[in-house]
Amino acid sequence: MDLGLSDKVVLVTGAGSGIGRQIALDMVAEGAARVVVADLNEAGAAQTVAQADEQGRGVATAVRLDVTSFENANSVVSGIQAEHGRLDVLVNCAGAWRVNLFTDSKPEDWAFEINVCLMGVINCTRAALDPMIAQGGGKIVNISSDAGRIGEFRQAVYSGAKAGVIGFSKAVAREVGKSGVHINCVCPGYTKTPGTAGLTEELEARIAKSYPLRKIGVPSDVSRVVVFLASDGASHITGQTLSVSGGYVMV
Repeated sequence: MDLGLSDKVVLVTGAGSGIGRQIALDMVAEGAARVVVADLNEAGAAQTVAQADEQGRGVATAVRLDVTSFENANSVVSGIQAEHGRLDVLVNCAGAWRVNLFTDSKPEDWAFEINVCLMGVINCTRAALDPMIAQGGGKIVNISSDAGRIGEFRQAVYSGAKAGVIGFSKAVAREVGKSGVHINCVCPGYTKTPGTAGLTEELEARIAKSYPLRKIGVPSDVSRVVVFLASDGASHITGQTLSVSGGYVMV
């Protein structure tokens, strides 16, 4: 099935590892014209590009991006415009969290999670909207979390930030739909990534029992949905929130 990505310029944040890396690799595999792999971790971004290059197409490039800085986000988008003349797809995947009881957390914990998870999405979305509106359309897919839909134990501020991503996405989708810009959210549940490296077989089995499909997700479960929402197949979808979590959340 041709998803219509062959002429698209794609920017994926948080693409140096985990879900973001898989999204970037799948965009390359689906034939995107250019995939910009953005991450604060330059080594991780370079590794993603190296994996993408193994597919033999050479369309992925790495760039350092601190999503908490609007100036940095705007500079990266301006560079993409200057080199490629457009930006068709933005995937906001950069994220970070700290696991603790809210009563044990500190202001620096709150700032860290909010700045990366919520302000990062706001910064990159704002930077991307000008070129997308000017060219007559684009796709933005924001990676939220099921924690933002139902709240998660020991992740109070992270849950709040991810809920903010959902509300922000819906509001902006209403504003820019008339300009042909689609904005949707994907909410993973527990997903096996480098961020869950401490997961033991025993703990995985215990967590999986709370999922109707009785299994924990992997990055490709999420990336395939993101690629679809970025494609021509999702031409009449905007302002939506989709959980990819084995049925953990049914809203």
